Amino acid sequence: MEKKVDILVMYGAKWCPDAKRAIKFLDGHGIEYEWHDIDEEADARDFVIKVNGRFVIPTLLFPDGTKMTEPSDEELAAKFEK
Repeated sequence: MEKKVDILVMYGAKWCPDAKRAIKFLDGHGIEYEWHDIDEEADARDFVIKVNGRFVIPTLLFPDGTKMTEPSDEELAAKFEK
């Protein structure tokens, strides 16, 4: 499933260590993103399952149409060439 986004969009949860790490990376590099908490937004969890075929967070959607799930810092650095 594709979703057109104008900026990076991340779906995650405050309790998720992978989401915390991705947030730290993005914030540390001044990368703007839109946050959707699966515990606070009724349709966010369903969207994550729909877009991935399973529940996996964080899920990041990029303006270029690509998607990452549970990315490592190295994967994020390669994506942003940081």
